[in-house]
Amino acid sequence: MAENILTTEQESKLRQPIDDYVGAIQEQINDLRKDGTDRVIDIQSVLDSLKRDKIYTAQEKETRRAQLQKELEQAKKVEAQNKDQIAKLIADAEGYLKANYNGYYQAVAASCVQEKVQAQAKYQAAVEQLNKAHQETVAKLSDPQEIKDEKYVHKNRLFDAKMQLAKDLQDVKDHRHAAFQHQYHLIDLLRMSRFTFAESAAQRWENYKYAFNARSFLLRNGLYLAIAVVFIALCFITPAVKGPNVQLLTVNNILNILQQASPRMFLALGVAGLILLAGTDLSIGRMVGMGMTAGTIVMHKGINTGGVFGHIFDFTGLPVAARVFLALLVCIVLCTIFTTIAGFFTAKFKMHPFISTMSTMLMIFGLATYSTKGVSFGGIESSIPDMIIPKLGPDGSTKFPTIILWAVAAVIVVWFIWNKTTFGKNLYAVGGNPEAASVSGISVFKVTMGAFILAGILYGFGSWLECIRMSGSGSASYGQGWEMDAIAACVVGGVSFTGGIGKISGVVTGVFIFTALTYALTTLGIDANLQFIISGIIILVAVMLDCLKYVQKK
Repeated sequence: MAENILTTEQESKLRQPIDDYVGAIQEQINDLRKDGTDRVIDIQSVLDSLKRDKIYTAQEKETRRAQLQKELEQAKKVEAQNKDQIAKLIADAEGYLKANYNGYYQAVAASCVQEKVQAQAKYQAAVEQLNKAHQETVAKLSDPQEIKDEKYVHKNRLFDAKMQLAKDLQDVKDHRHAAFQHQYHLIDLLRMSRFTFAESAAQRWENYKYAFNARSFLLRNGLYLAIAVVFIALCFITPAVKGPNVQLLTVNNILNILQQASPRMFLALGVAGLILLAGTDLSIGRMVGMGMTAGTIVMHKGINTGGVFGHIFDFTGLPVAARVFLALLVCIVLCTIFTTIAGFFTAKFKMHPFISTMSTMLMIFGLATYSTKGVSFGGIESSIPDMIIPKLGPDGSTKFPTIILWAVAAVIVVWFIWNKTTFGKNLYAVGGNPEAASVSGISVFKVTMGAFILAGILYGFGSWLECIRMSGSGSASYGQGWEMDAIAACVVGGVSFTGGIGKISGVVTGVFIFTALTYALTTLGIDANLQFIISGIIILVAVMLDCLKYVQKK
């Protein structure tokens, strides 16, 4: 076995011809680029710096810029003259690499396989030796405390041997990875960091394999895999239980899932920002009920049959489009008022969001129920759903619900806010460590208030869309339990309650998972109470995995 393992000298001897051949070509290329490409890059860098330089006067800058432009034109001429010759040299070097590098790499890879076997054998031999020495030592001892101490020492020695094995295996992994990357290092120098799509893909795949850790992978994706297995199983169980005509995975069902998920996406995106701050929001369901009620009142078909504090509203004098916009405005304003109240107490008095949002939840439900006597307000104008969220497609075929496009737009906007704005960066900073963020000059109060206000706007949009999707019938009791669905979707999607950790893609995934699972269980005829049990288990496992990831980082 040992004879198949390359020594450092043997490996260097194998690679030397490659490095010499490509290195000689690289030197020629460097000489050709010296007064051409390299000079172009240097001059362009100086020109960029000159624009920001405040030392020179405007006239001096213009004189210097004109001089540099002349030098740049000359350098570009040299670059153009040498372009074909450089291309031929690069092709020559790449042809040599293609013909010879794989032989070197395969020899290293084979050596690494044997090195791994040798490391395992070395570990087994060390364990056997340690066990033998331990047994001999214990046989000579009679005092219980001494035996206990010996067992403790033996356990530590076994742990050290295991750590040495891990180090040896990592060295083997590093060895093979370095051999793989060396070819791309040479290509990088030849082409000045320009890789083809296939080369970039090969490097990404190699880097993924190199950095792959089974434990971390399962912590990140174990729950997704388990839910995927459950969903696939349901796809087979449903036709078996309900008959062959009832299929779960159809285009119509997928569109229905996306349609149901769309309003919930707004709610999940709103609460995700609060969870990012290590908070939560218990008032989401009541926000939906309040928004549904307000939206139905404004967009009601005809004069309202119910009243608010005894007053009967009549918006029939307004054009339908105006009523739709007014309903959206009312939903956003109402939801934002209550999230602002909760946000103020959270930011100003360091009150936990659990308490502040529980308070607003009770206020919203009490106010909405008392003012409307808890009655349903009927349906909205029948033309509104086709105006705002029409279903597109020819008659007699599966139609595409455009409500999905509203959710897509919300995802894009919130992704932009989180990732491309100062507020979004501050959101992560405050969620990760509010004390450090405050010392850095970030206003924790403003960021917290901004997160709650953004959540209120999203809740308002979500309740307005749900009102239109359901054609009204709003009541204060609508939306009960939706806060749990929104929070659970965020947790399953990887938005951590420890704060400062989460991605929009995770929120989207979480919403789809919960909506699809609920839809599948309902189609199968599973009792709604049992669905709560399943949801509870999923949340518990998701938070457990999140806690394990946090402990691992600590």
